[in-house]
Amino acid sequence: MNETLRIQQSHRSIRSYKPDPVSDAILDQIIAAAHRAPTSMNAQEISLIVVRDAEKRARIAELSGGQMRVAQAPVFIVIAIDFHKTDLGVRKAGQTQIIHESMEGFGVAAVDAGIALGTLITAAESLGLGIVPIGSIRRNPQDMIALLGLPPLTFPLVGLCIGHIKDDMPLKPRMDIKTFRHDERYDASGYGTTCCLDFYTTILEWAEWSLVPQFARLPELFKGCLTTSVHQQQIRISVLVWIFDELSPRHFDEAHGE
Repeated sequence: MNETLRIQQSHRSIRSYKPDPVSDAILDQIIAAAHRAPTSMNAQEISLIVVRDAEKRARIAELSGGQMRVAQAPVFIVIAIDFHKTDLGVRKAGQTQIIHESMEGFGVAAVDAGIALGTLITAAESLGLGIVPIGSIRRNPQDMIALLGLPPLTFPLVGLCIGHIKDDMPLKPRMDIKTFRHDERYDASGYGTTCCLDFYTTILEWAEWSLVPQFARLPELFKGCLTTSVHQQQIRISVLVWIFDELSPRHFDEAHGE
């Protein structure tokens, strides 16, 4: 196993950081790695907002529902969908941008943001730093947009804490890799009734999600997915697609209060 694979397979989310700053040289290397990450059609519709100011990180922590690790880590990077800069480029070319009006546009950008996030994680961990992604920056999008000065056609999708590790964390459990890898076609024949359900009980105990009402039903919901017929599953997926299709064309404007 080479060093890159060793780092990736020993990933932990770190929630305790030393106050030591991350040097400009190290941060520049991490950002440069993400800058070279692939995007659909090389559109590069992703922007990073690097936040080091302590007061601003504290405000982001507050807007994210009390995520104090955001305030503790010396660097917080917001990964934003940025159809603002692509719109400027398309207009300069004499065309009209429409991708931001569709579910496909949001899906493409979300995938590319995930690729950038993964690249940032690997780069930071390869330099001995700890990280933890923060999805709850979407909790108060209007306030987050105002704080970061984001223009129209942008959206703060996810953030990443980066810093020197204070208290390390053990590896979290994973389901059997057979539930993750499927060759040629999806195969649930080996799932049984305990393989996944017991694991989700472990997750609830590990993260104490059972204290949160909306997460308390996860095992029940997951069991429903296992026992639901293929046709019913397809209906559920169709409903989810319809919901996203209804919301995504407007979410950029609504997030910016327009």
